[in-house]
Amino acid sequence: MLNSLRYGVSWAALGAALMAGGQAAAQARPNDVEEVVVTAQRVEENIQQVPIAVSAYSSAMLERQSIETVQDIATRTPGFSAGAVDPIQTNFAIRGIGSAFGISQNAGGDASVVVFVDGVYAGRGGTPDIDALNLERVEVLRGPQGTLFGKNAVGGLIQFVSRKPSADPSFRIEGQYGNYDRRQLNARGNLPINDKLFVSVGGSIKLRDGYEFNETTGHDVNDQDLKTATVAVRFLPSDDLDIVLAADFTDQDQRGNPRHNICDATFQAGIHCVGVNPDPRVVNAYTDGYLRRWLRTYRGEVNWTTPFGVLTSITALRDVTLNFRTPFFSNPVNPPAQIESTETDHENNSQFSQELRLSFDALEGRLKGQVGAYYLHEDNERIEDLRQDFPAPAQTGIATYPQEVTGKSYALFGQFSYAITDQLTATAGLRQTWERKSGHFIGRKVSGPGLPPPLAANYDVTGSKKWNALTPRFALDYQVTPDALVYASATRGFKSGGFQGIAGSGPSQATPYDPEFAWSYETGFKTQWWERRLRLNGSIFQTNYKDLQVSQLVPLCCVVVGNAATAKIKGAEVEFMIQPVAGLQIDGSYARLNAEFTSFANGATANFTGNDLPRSPKDKFHLGVQYIADLEGWEALARVDYTNQSHMYFEASNIPTQKQEGYINVDARVSLTSPDKRWQVAVWGKNLTDELVATYVTAFAPYRQVLVPYAPPKTYGVTLVWKM
Repeated sequence: MLNSLRYGVSWAALGAALMAGGQAAAQARPNDVEEVVVTAQRVEENIQQVPIAVSAYSSAMLERQSIETVQDIATRTPGFSAGAVDPIQTNFAIRGIGSAFGISQNAGGDASVVVFVDGVYAGRGGTPDIDALNLERVEVLRGPQGTLFGKNAVGGLIQFVSRKPSADPSFRIEGQYGNYDRRQLNARGNLPINDKLFVSVGGSIKLRDGYEFNETTGHDVNDQDLKTATVAVRFLPSDDLDIVLAADFTDQDQRGNPRHNICDATFQAGIHCVGVNPDPRVVNAYTDGYLRRWLRTYRGEVNWTTPFGVLTSITALRDVTLNFRTPFFSNPVNPPAQIESTETDHENNSQFSQELRLSFDALEGRLKGQVGAYYLHEDNERIEDLRQDFPAPAQTGIATYPQEVTGKSYALFGQFSYAITDQLTATAGLRQTWERKSGHFIGRKVSGPGLPPPLAANYDVTGSKKWNALTPRFALDYQVTPDALVYASATRGFKSGGFQGIAGSGPSQATPYDPEFAWSYETGFKTQWWERRLRLNGSIFQTNYKDLQVSQLVPLCCVVVGNAATAKIKGAEVEFMIQPVAGLQIDGSYARLNAEFTSFANGATANFTGNDLPRSPKDKFHLGVQYIADLEGWEALARVDYTNQSHMYFEASNIPTQKQEGYINVDARVSLTSPDKRWQVAVWGKNLTDELVATYVTAFAPYRQVLVPYAPPKTYGVTLVWKM
């Protein structure tokens, strides 16, 4: 570790020496790259002055790159991978750290990469869609963020920052139409009531036919029917007080996402591969399944400027109701062994959180600090129904598994930065978290000769466990010139322990697993060159990852989770943006990642020591080229984004059937905006080479099946915008 840290410091020092003579003027110029403000340290700062690896996308960037999902963000962000088992069970990994299958989606587990929406931890309920109308920016913080953001940010986090109501009246509406009969309508309005009270309202309707066809039912599947609404009120009773009250609503009602059955040489002999259509966009599930999701979020934020600093209070209530049915297998009706097996889930999650934080300056601005307290309460109720209609009568039956998990978390935290000199700053932070989870788990066989033996036994068990964690951060940063920053940091993060929280056996349900921890050591630089026409940022890092929560698919049973591994992760990342001439912008990134298990063995799991961590491609490259031209007052924009990613595995076993080969992704957009900026028409396309990319792979070896959901195929369409 010391050798790699010395290497990183030497690399940063070399960059600093080269930059010392390249100081740029402070004032902005027409060809300057876009300045982005982020809240990676919970206060607004220029991204170039933040000693953290963070990628940020402003609302203009989101629009110009046709970014609409977190998967679109991941395609363009170094070290970030985003997949999904189905539309609501997203699975993120940053720098090789992500949750194993069956952990972040169950009633008792959590994710390793978390989402924050306007400062509120969004633990469950799926990831928000990205709507450039309502968002100010999206930030991706890479590496553990355990000090200021807390638990479950062991890999990093994605932060959505909404536009606040303002004194500027505005209205914007946009409509889209595309292939697969895609129809979409987005709108947002901002209205000042007076000079102290402002209101904003937004909403969207997104409809689309399915990307895939279920031969058994004759229906398109993996469609979209999503409606959202948001309302926010901002009140400024005095110059010292800023109050925002907001509510968000999501209503989703669509068919399910049956998975395609891969039949290669390993599994070809299985009876479930007889007659399977080789077209990856065709499935053979006996039911389409369905997805119903209702999400309600209520948030209040108060910022009060006091003589001691800015006191911030964020209070939030999130309520999520999910109902979904997913067929386990995908095989035709014709073979004599049709498997009618489904999982039906009914889940309600209620989350209350409260944060108090004081941000202050002292010693004539040389000392900057934050101190705060945090509380989180979660109630998660889930009923999981399994129907297993196998050819063998002894493996046929219906069972239900009600589960209730309650979690409470408390934390005290603080972070302080002291300017030792005008250029050198030292930062130290610490967070102490205490948490408790308790669960009640029931298993009841309802009918049928019997399920596989581990699932057939009735049980009624309870469990409870307490944990605590200390997550510090230490950093040094040196402002070589106004346009050159170098830094080194050491940060610790952790993910909560939990319970199985999915269908299983009584003993496994009552047995908790412990938290996992990561220490990350990083050095990096943030620079601007050529009169701020070129931005070049980079970092190298090493992460020591221990007590990994890993999952094992037990034959004819269930997924069992335990702490059974350690890993070492090394890598380097570079991001750049350049504007060589007026109107032309070239941006991109490259990430090199080496993430391996240093130990992985216990009494129930094979030894995967030396294997790659799931969702950790060794190489990832992104390049974007954008040109804006003036056509007699009309603004014409053309942009192309190209991504090339090497292969990666979805499971720790690293078997070939659970591997996504390397692939490329090409997106493009062309738009024309009227001279008064009120009208815009755009033509866009995504995945223009029509690459087949798996979002997850699940192997059911006892049944000789490998089931895969795929990312969207080639899509294209037109967008019309009107604003005032």
